[in-house]
Amino acid sequence: MDLKFTPQELAFRAEVRQWVAENLPQDISDKVHKALRLSKNDLQRWAKILGRQGWHGWAWPEQFGGPGWNAVQRHLFEEECALAGAPRVVPFGPVMVAPVIMAFGTPEQQQRHLPGIMSGEVWWSQGYSEPGSGSDLASVKTRAERRGDRYIVNGQKTWTTLGQYGDWIFCLVRTDPTVKPQAGISFLLIDMKSPGVTVRPIIMLDGEHEVNEVFFDNVEVPVENLVGEENKGWTYAKYLLAHERTNIADVNRAKRELERLKRIAKVEGVYEDSRFRDQIALLEVDIVALEMMVLRVLSAEKSGKQSLDVAGLLKIRGSEIQQRYTELMMLAGGSFSTPYIHEAMEAGWQGDQALGGLWPGGAAHCAPLAGTYFNYRKTTIYGGSNEVQRNIVAQTVLG
Repeated sequence: MDLKFTPQELAFRAEVRQWVAENLPQDISDKVHKALRLSKNDLQRWAKILGRQGWHGWAWPEQFGGPGWNAVQRHLFEEECALAGAPRVVPFGPVMVAPVIMAFGTPEQQQRHLPGIMSGEVWWSQGYSEPGSGSDLASVKTRAERRGDRYIVNGQKTWTTLGQYGDWIFCLVRTDPTVKPQAGISFLLIDMKSPGVTVRPIIMLDGEHEVNEVFFDNVEVPVENLVGEENKGWTYAKYLLAHERTNIADVNRAKRELERLKRIAKVEGVYEDSRFRDQIALLEVDIVALEMMVLRVLSAEKSGKQSLDVAGLLKIRGSEIQQRYTELMMLAGGSFSTPYIHEAMEAGWQGDQALGGLWPGGAAHCAPLAGTYFNYRKTTIYGGSNEVQRNIVAQTVLG
């Protein structure tokens, strides 16, 4: 296993770094580095910039309009974007549904949907979880009944991230209730502007409208929107989840946020506390270990060796690390992290600069800390809860 980058790979890194520096809008980068709220416009503006370069689908093969980068190049691209303060690309289109359409979709589906995903013009949402069907996705109850050249869809999805912006949604639906759960599921692409689709907000503890409930009331979906074969959707769902769980690990963002944690600790005067610094050191060791695991997978892929399927393991470690650095940031801010005035944050106010950035909740950098901490409680649940992932890893490794 060789974890060193070649001169060609280092030259590629330099090229990406220069391009990102020249093209990433400064106002977006400032928001990311300060953990301020990103609007739909912020996220889609960056997606379209990447799309014009042909990099919004940075992991796509050339035959589908992607750059055809290898695993190491993809990793370096993600790292340079993260360290520069680029927003995390909303994954539902380019990272999740696009690989499924490439692998199992018809040529017509590929021609219709992939260009809009690459350009960043079309916003996709994910319709997997339901009330009572989270980690146990095989128990989904949303029905799709075929009538001629249409499916009639009825049911509900929940925890639909940023679904309020969605143009399209990919859904797991039950097309045959008479067979065992995994055998009666299909994978449908649904236009969210279709009559009968209703999106209702779920307002979280941090005051944000990030997730939604989506209801389907006799929604008509053309049969040509079925991906692959009817009742084979469970196979496609597992294929997609492997991409999602690897994406959740996000070691590059963890490296960026580690530096932010150190900055906050120094400003708040707790960096000199040896016990707090020990916690930062332990976190840094775990981030390095996660990065070594990622590089190990990349090295095996580059050499053509079959690596262990570690998507679940990456998801477990990555999500736990994300929770730890958000918790340590909030602890560094102490009581100043507690207040969270959503209306003020929504209006763009980050502290009274006439008072040196002080406000009733302390310095401006403390304002987002509690909200971010609350928000990141979700990371060990979505994409398959960590408890379930540990069982999968145990079965894979131990048999």
